[in-house]
Amino acid sequence: MKPPTAKLAPWGVPVILGIPLDHNSSFLRGSAEAPALIRKAFDSGAWNKWAENRVDLGREGWFEDAGDLQDMEAPDVFGRIEVAVAKIVEEKKRPVSLGGDHSITYPILRALGKRIPGITLVHFDAHPDLYANYEENPHSHASPFARICEEKLVERLIQIGIRTLNAQQKGQAEKYGVEMFEMRNLPDLAKLDVAGPIYISFDLDVLEPGLAPGISHWEPGGLTTREALHYIQALPAPIVGADVVEFNPLRDRSGLTATVAAKILKELLGRMLAA
Repeated sequence: MKPPTAKLAPWGVPVILGIPLDHNSSFLRGSAEAPALIRKAFDSGAWNKWAENRVDLGREGWFEDAGDLQDMEAPDVFGRIEVAVAKIVEEKKRPVSLGGDHSITYPILRALGKRIPGITLVHFDAHPDLYANYEENPHSHASPFARICEEKLVERLIQIGIRTLNAQQKGQAEKYGVEMFEMRNLPDLAKLDVAGPIYISFDLDVLEPGLAPGISHWEPGGLTTREALHYIQALPAPIVGADVVEFNPLRDRSGLTATVAAKILKELLGRMLAA
């Protein structure tokens, strides 16, 4: 029997956009090298282009690749990220960004939040990234969700996999009404009443570091890859955008993490394109 294929979703094709920015990292740089390696793993002949929900990502025209943004050290970089993502959205397409560090999510959501009302932001991470001004850098990769909440760019923020919560970030979560689920108390997605439009921000350090060691901040006790995929595959439509961030190739000696990142990308695209 021929496997079923999805019908192209009414929100338009996903567009992959590399954002090789890592100067807002607080511990190690290196994630700027990630987009090219994720693409290489995604296109590897070691596997096929079918997502687990039987969407054939090898089919021509089902997603686009806009390449990588350039000059990521420039002072106006956040503005240029916002403009690039806004262009994708205004063309009725959906951005899927490859970081880079997690600071890129803020300008991405500035572009989406101004154009798509009522977004539910589902954030997978070991860290809440809610610091008001981490290490005197308000644009640190430890602060994007504080900026997003301050500007009310999303309707809801749901965080899954947190296991580094301290008093300061707990206060920030309470201040902004963040729905936070720590690893010790993972939610049943069916009970969250998640509705679209949905944006997914996936920090690879949400995973158990032994399964994806190519990250800057090892935090034991994370999700398995299968648990993460279960959440992604169970989210309802429409998913209007996503990012995959914090892959640091400098710590990925075996290439395993690049493959994990590519698998997450594959299943995100498959879920976005599912009817």
